[in-house]
Amino acid sequence: MNPPPGHWWADLPPAAGAAVNATGIISIGLHQTGHDSLSLAALALTGLLWLLLAGDFAARLLGDRARFEAEADTPPALTAVAATTVLGVRLSLFGWQTVAAILLVLATVCWPGLMFTVVRHWQRRMPGAAFLVCVATQGLSVLAAVLAAGGRRDWLDWAALVCFFLGLLLYLDALLRFDFRQVATGAGDQWVAGGALAISALAGSKLTASPVWAGAAHTALRTATLGLLALALGWYAVLAVAEARWPRPHYDIRRWATVFPLGMTAAACLSTADATGIDWPHTVGQVLLWIAVAAWVLTAVGLGAARSDDLRP
Repeated sequence: MNPPPGHWWADLPPAAGAAVNATGIISIGLHQTGHDSLSLAALALTGLLWLLLAGDFAARLLGDRARFEAEADTPPALTAVAATTVLGVRLSLFGWQTVAAILLVLATVCWPGLMFTVVRHWQRRMPGAAFLVCVATQGLSVLAAVLAAGGRRDWLDWAALVCFFLGLLLYLDALLRFDFRQVATGAGDQWVAGGALAISALAGSKLTASPVWAGAAHTALRTATLGLLALALGWYAVLAVAEARWPRPHYDIRRWATVFPLGMTAAACLSTADATGIDWPHTVGQVLLWIAVAAWVLTAVGLGAARSDDLRP
């Protein structure tokens, strides 16, 4: 029996949090390229989606503990942390530093408990969602670095650096567990394998731009950022070719986990160009951003069509 139309969102899995990530990173990319009206519209939608899913998260925690605990064991649960940090970054860029700081605290509080339950249930062969352990951690790094830049709080840069290195270690662990057959068969979240590197490059670019790091430290961060961006673009190319070789045209909620890495790679290119003074990532980022916007629109249309089918008697 289908749920009542007013409550369809109550049956959404944790993977739905990727829609917040996708919309938020599109807003950030549009802001980076000067499309402020579109960016603000995407920001408003990101905020509404975040509030909706945060309410659902709280309702399950307080009213359906068994379901909450079962879902908290899976990597998609970490989209709660990632989505909160992405929204926080965009609000910081908007000038709402206090709200962004509150979101950083909220994400930081949620991170250890969710990370512990997810890692405790890891298996040998995992889908692309396994890389969310890296994404969530690097999300903390990016938001901390952005807030540090906005308020000149050096201790936040140090916290961002710790999360940056921890995120890289978690990426390596997830890579060892990743089922590479997902490149050909994944329903969308296989793209997180590249998106996790892209958000790592974004974090590296924010650290590179910080005045806290000078001399050898700055050079090392700059080199690491460029290396991570190159790897992210490599994953992008591999996954794009795989999509063409093994088409998966049908809508799946995990397709939002495709849109997010597409947008994140664009944002990482744009931010890396600004932090390093190299021009080519900016050009690449502009092209990739509109690919991500097109993917967002197609996925939103797919969601609407899927909901229409579900509600049809």
